[in-house]
Amino acid sequence: MSFISVKKRIIKAQPELKTKLALKNALALPKLVKVVVNSGTGRARDKKRNELVADRLAKITGQKASARGAKKSIASFKLREGEIIGFTSTLRGKRMHDFLDRLLNIAIPRIRDFKGYDLKAIDEVGNLTIGLKEHNVFPETADEELKDIFGLSVTIVTTAKNRTEAEAFFEALGVPFKKVKRT
Repeated sequence: MSFISVKKRIIKAQPELKTKLALKNALALPKLVKVVVNSGTGRARDKKRNELVADRLAKITGQKASARGAKKSIASFKLREGEIIGFTSTLRGKRMHDFLDRLLNIAIPRIRDFKGYDLKAIDEVGNLTIGLKEHNVFPETADEELKDIFGLSVTIVTTAKNRTEAEAFFEALGVPFKKVKRT
């Protein structure tokens, strides 16, 4: 399989998308807006775990991750409002395209027992949210210790107006979806 960048895939797919979606103007086609990468730390008071997650998320995304605090205090979890419980990183422009290239061409093929993402992962507004159980499928972090593995959620935000536009756009982008058996 040859490596084709996300930008090139979008450019190649534009004429096909235009006819498939029955659009007259190429500017009405769905476009990528941003990619948001989130990860929870799991333990609020574990400072080493928070630093580890922030460091590895920065390696994966190429920019410093922003810390997110708890919105409410929950006594049964021994959680106080404002304690750091996760990290997020919003990617746009070149970093977004580079991250998507690595996600689609390197990370997703390295996932064990992967059969494709469900089409239900696309929401009503045309955004795709996928989860990765292990962060070490990315080549930047694969050689590090295996005891500190955490998951990520990746949200790809588009300008698609509905689910059908988004499905066509993500298939053109190269996102692997499950094959649906039609009877």
